[in-house]
Amino acid sequence: MPMNKYSFKPKSRIKEFLGEKTISISALAAVVAILLIFVFIFKESLPIFYDHEVQQEASLDKMVFKQVYYEGREPKWSWQPNSEVPKFSLLPLIIGTLKAAIVAMLFAVPLGVGAAVYSSEFSSRRMREIIKPVIELLAGIPSVVLGFFALIVLATIIQETFGLTYRLNAITAGIALGLAVVPIIFTVAEDAMTSVPRTLRDAALALGANPWQVSITVVLPAALPGIGAGIVLGFGRAIGETMIVLMASGNASIISGSFTDSIRTISASIAAELAEVVFGGAHYNVLFFLGTLLFSFTFIINLGGDFVLQRLKQKYQGITK
Repeated sequence: MPMNKYSFKPKSRIKEFLGEKTISISALAAVVAILLIFVFIFKESLPIFYDHEVQQEASLDKMVFKQVYYEGREPKWSWQPNSEVPKFSLLPLIIGTLKAAIVAMLFAVPLGVGAAVYSSEFSSRRMREIIKPVIELLAGIPSVVLGFFALIVLATIIQETFGLTYRLNAITAGIALGLAVVPIIFTVAEDAMTSVPRTLRDAALALGANPWQVSITVVLPAALPGIGAGIVLGFGRAIGETMIVLMASGNASIISGSFTDSIRTISASIAAELAEVVFGGAHYNVLFFLGTLLFSFTFIINLGGDFVLQRLKQKYQGITK
């Protein structure tokens, strides 16, 4: 039988069908894996809610509200799980996590967005081919290397420059976190600005706007949903990062409004203490509760960011769905 151009059509359909199913199964497997991870972490933290022996050391009240740990002293929040009187207050860890993340975003957002604006709007093609790979290479640097750099080099520079009492503090940890966050913000923001139609830029230039006015008043608003997505992803990375804050934060659970004090974050506490706890003990369950809290907090951030992005798309791009 002579062959024609339609001879392999059934075979191509089979390949297409198999490809679609493979992609669908992979996506479903990722969702199921994340769900199972959350279920396991939450299951290990459940004794906090019903086990009376665990609640004698760690209950929701003891983790949330001030406690009197020693007779004659004022109630306070404290995280000292290995002391004679175990203390499991969450507030010092939450404050430390937020302080490090805030410093990281204050450092990373201007750099990431500014680099994206320059790369997409003002740099030459050759310069863009150099800038983008170099910045994105930061994402490939292991977090332990950034933590080591912050511990040995950055902490000393910041302390000597500003005369700080503590070498390891929220500023040092936040700047190191910012170095890890910059590539995420830059990549997403640069892609969003590059995807803005050239016709919008040409129209603004035809009306007499200079390149800076075009970038600020036309390109940035049009790319704002994408830039917002990069910022949300960067904030989620800063909240959940472990090795950098473990090495550069000082690991002191201090409740303070000063960013020059040492801090202790949720992720660093889990990493530093989980290998040393007694299986099934109160400390063990509390650490898994911290993991559940961190997981939920990151999910809420992403969900809230997605809601804001949808509103921005409606406002600046006229997208309703």
